[in-house]
Parts: sequence; C-alpha cells; structure tokens
Amino acid sequence: MPTSVYGIDHWGQGLVTVLDNGDVALTDPQVTDPIPVGLPGIVRDLKARGITTPILLRVESFLDYGLHRLNAAFASVIAQVGYQGAYRGVFPIKVNQQAEVVRRIVEVGQQYTFGLEAGSKPELIVALAQPLADDSLIICNGVKDDEFIRLAILSRKLGFSTVIVLESLKEFEIVRRVSEELGVKPLLGVRVKLTQTVTGKWEASSGDRSTFGLGTYQVVQLIDRLTETGYLDCLVLQHNHLGSQVPNVNDVRRTVTEACRFYSELRAMGVPLTYLDLGGGLGVDYTGEKRSTENSVNYSVEEYCSAIIETVAYAMDEAGEPHPNIVTESGRYVTALSSLLIFDVLDATIYDVPEKPMADPEDHHLVGDLLTVEDYLNVHRVQECFNDAVFYRDELRALFRRGQLDLRQMARAERAFLYTLSRISKLKREHGPTGELDDQLEKFVDYYHCNFSLFQSLPDVWAIDQLHPVIPLQRHDETPNRRAILTDITCDSDGKINHFVLEDGIHSALPVHDLIEGEDYYIGVFFVGAYQETLGDLHNMFGDANVVTISLQDGGFRIEHETEGDTIAEVMSYVEYDPQDCLAAFRKRVDRAVATGNVAAEERRIMITAYKDSLAGYTYFE
Repeated sequence: MPTSVYGIDHWGQGLVTVLDNGDVALTDPQVTDPIPVGLPGIVRDLKARGITTPILLRVESFLDYGLHRLNAAFASVIAQVGYQGAYRGVFPIKVNQQAEVVRRIVEVGQQYTFGLEAGSKPELIVALAQPLADDSLIICNGVKDDEFIRLAILSRKLGFSTVIVLESLKEFEIVRRVSEELGVKPLLGVRVKLTQTVTGKWEASSGDRSTFGLGTYQVVQLIDRLTETGYLDCLVLQHNHLGSQVPNVNDVRRTVTEACRFYSELRAMGVPLTYLDLGGGLGVDYTGEKRSTENSVNYSVEEYCSAIIETVAYAMDEAGEPHPNIVTESGRYVTALSSLLIFDVLDATIYDVPEKPMADPEDHHLVGDLLTVEDYLNVHRVQECFNDAVFYRDELRALFRRGQLDLRQMARAERAFLYTLSRISKLKREHGPTGELDDQLEKFVDYYHCNFSLFQSLPDVWAIDQLHPVIPLQRHDETPNRRAILTDITCDSDGKINHFVLEDGIHSALPVHDLIEGEDYYIGVFFVGAYQETLGDLHNMFGDANVVTISLQDGGFRIEHETEGDTIAEVMSYVEYDPQDCLAAFRKRVDRAVATGNVAAEERRIMITAYKDSLAGYTYFE
C-alpha cells in the first residue's frame, strides 16, 4: 500500500491510520486495541444529516488524550524525582476560546486541579463561569484595567484562586487602589523577563526584549514598593514565559535554570513565592521529524516534564529553598491534536496533456523541435530534455509577444510543452529522485481548487507559514499520480497551501489522485486545534465552517455537539451590513425592473426568493 508517501507513521502519533480500503481513519488513543473509524465514512454520514464540508471535526478523545498525557507525565516525573511540590497546569483560553473546548478541558481537568489562564476581561468572565476544581488556578495575564482587576479581586470571595500577574510597575498601583477600595487583598504574581532566548518561530517572544513583563531592575523596584505598601505577602507566583513552541529541549533547561535563579533570589529577599509559572513552550511535532525545527520538536512530553522538574529540584535544593508548585500554560499541546479541517476538492487546473499533439505543416519549426524532445527522452538525458523543452517554449512565447506567432500556434506550442512535461514527470516517477530536476518540476504542478477559506480556517498557514499535516482522506490503496497545490475559494492569490509534510521531508506540492467525475475527493488538514479557530478572519466574507464534535466508539462515532457555520446574513452583520436593508434595496431594484417591463412578475418572485435563500445559506460551496 503506497501510504508511506505521506509520512503518516511519523506524524500521526498513533491517532491516524489507514484502512485496507485506502480510507484514512482515526483511532482512540485511550482504548486498548481500538477499532479505527474511517474519515470518509464520517463525512458521508454527516452529509446525510445535512452537515456539509468544509467541516471542522473536533475529536473529544484526542482532546482528553492531550490533557491526560500532560498531567500523567508530570505526575510520573514528580514521583520518580521525589519532588516536593505539585503540578498545577492551566489552559490559556486564547489558544482555543470555543465553549465546547473550554468546557471539556475544565470537565476532564477537574481530577488534576487543572485551571485556566485569562489574558483579557472576556476570557476572565469565561473562566469565572466554569466549575473549576477547588485549588485550581485562574492566572490573569496581559494588560489590565480597573474593571478587569476589580473582577479578579472580587472572585477571591467566591473561592477562586485568581492570581493577578503584574506586567508593569504602574499595574500594581491600579491593583493597590482597587484592592483598598474593595477591602480585599489580591493574590499577585510577577512576570519576570529572562535574558535567555529560545530558538524557533517565536524567538522574539522570549528574552529580555519580549513585550510583556519586568526586567531585573524593575523587579527589584516592585519588591521595594510591595514592601513599602504592605503587599509583599500577596506575591505568591513568579511567571516566566519560555517561548511558544520551543523546538529544543536544551532551551527549556537553560531558561528554567535562569527562572530558578530569580525565584530563589526573590525568596531570599523575603518574597513568599509558592508557585513557579513557566508559561507556554511545550511544542507539538507537526511534521514528525523529531528535530529542533520551527514545526517540530526534539523531545517528548515526558522529556519536557523531566527537564523542568529535575532542573527546578536541583536548583531549589542547592539554594536551600522548598520546591515550588509548578505551573505551565501548555495550551498548544493540549488542543492542537484535537481538531482537523475537512474539505472537498471542487475542480482542478491540470498542467499536462495526455495525448501528443500531431505535427502540423503550418507549425513554426520550434514547435516541431519541442515535439521531438520525447524522441530522445530517457533516464540518462531527462535533465537535458527538460532544459530543451523549457528553452523552446520560452522562445515561442517571445515570438508570440512580438506578433510573429498567432494565438492558435501559441496554443499548440503550450500543448506540446505540457505533453513533453508529462512524459518527463512520468519518467521521473518511475525512476525516483533526479536531483535538481525534482525542484524544477515542482513549479509545474496542478492546482486543486478546494472548498474552504485559508484565511478563515487556517490563518497561521498564511500568516506565519505554519505546517500542518495535509493528506487526501481516501484512495491510499492507489499510488497518487499527480502533484498539486491546494487553492481555496477566495479570490486571493495567497489563498493556497503550498508546503506539505511528506515521508521524505517538506515539499511544495501534495501527491494527489486524478479526480473522478461524480465522486467526492476529500482533503484533511490535521492538528489544527490550537489558535486556528480563534484567529480566523472574514476574508471575502467567508464565515466559520460547520463544527462537529464527535466521540469514537466501537468502530463508529457519536456526535457530541454541532455548531452550524455562519450564514451569509450573519457574516454581513459582522461587517455592519443590515441583511434586511439589503433585501429591501434589492426588492426595490427588482420592482423598478418590473415596472419598466424588463422583468416579468413570475421572474420577480424567483429573483427575490433566490436572494432570500442566499442570505440564509452557508458562505461556502453547497
């Protein structure tokens, strides 16, 4: 079976497999000997229920798996090392703000005293409405105003362990004033900038030039001010952001070591710290490379936990300080694997010609030269043949631009070039890699036009070149015979996916199959549970896709929750159009056309009905 081309065994983490019939399937990681559930079958079932692609499919057991594995890894290392503190993880709501995700994390996380991180007032309001376990933390980060701080302080009277992390000296003065107005002391943390930076895509968010937090001299100023005002006993947490998606485990060790120096020094100054919050950083291996690269990591979650616990234990023992409770904000790790985006291919632009054009006496001699390239095409001369074909095509294009070749002859020249290119590509596939030619042929791949918006559903792919595993969901028992770039249905040249994780590395085209008339061809983009739903925009006014949460059960699935995608009317209202005003304006235009005789009365009904139906319809292809 030719599935190895997509590298599923590398990046699938045991969650994704392929059935004997060639369908991609999901397996429940929490079940012994699970029965895989085919994704095309899930999509067909949802379609029969009226839920059409594009679909964001959220798998409940995958979300649970990330949470269980993170907490189990910390518990195991704590026991092995004899660590005296506890692990108190929190989920940063910004990573995935969807109610179903937060609800499930809180529900499953209760057994671990798992908390939430809020970086804004709306997120704090969400956090305070959740049934968190006793002693679960709510960590308040980001810039805060009076209202944010007032709500955080008041929540303490309800039994919440809400920690206000100070990001600046000015922020403490607001906290002090509000605290005195309410007569309630806050729980405080301080975000300390480390000097160590980490490698990877988010290097700029680490180190002493990062946006948030206090530098060394500001930390000392804060301690003096807390002491002076009688608030030193409120400072219980030190926050250090190691960096997002840290690719190298040695960066984790180095930054944690520096964080421990700050912690032990602050303790020595009389600060009653009990929590060391090491922020985000736990990465996801999107590519399966297991290397220190922007979209991969060179460690497992177990190694990450060991690096933290062992480093902190050694540093605290050496300093003679008690082991702190460890907090991490590992949102990406918890949610990334839980969702996949599924869409169908609508059409394709194919850049080859299967049949050789016949020679014509009227052809320019360069067209004849182009057609004869195939005569000497063999594995030893394949690069030469490619060079010749490109040269002849470029010369013919120059003749056309100068008016020395008519349109029909130019069209025949293009057909001859594409035919020759298809012969060269076929020979390359049969004989394996051919060096520089592989890269050159990547420029002549097909375009598969797909029913989704990159900007709405996969914004990080467009904005920061985030890699997600992308594969066809069917026909893995067939050898893919084409390579394509995937384009979305926005009218924007940036709306495409052109970097793919394959068995032998990262490529600029995806191996795909010929489309079959009347048969759906589905593509899946995996591990999109972190940030993508939150960051999507309304480019071309394409709204949210349909969202379905499922649980895997005995070789089948059950729908746990469904959220319909945005209608056109809803998207219009987001950008300040009133759908009813638009309908009224359209109706007036139709009535004027009826009055002038350009539109019949029966046509009026059809036109207005079509407009109203479209307002209520899905923004994507139906």
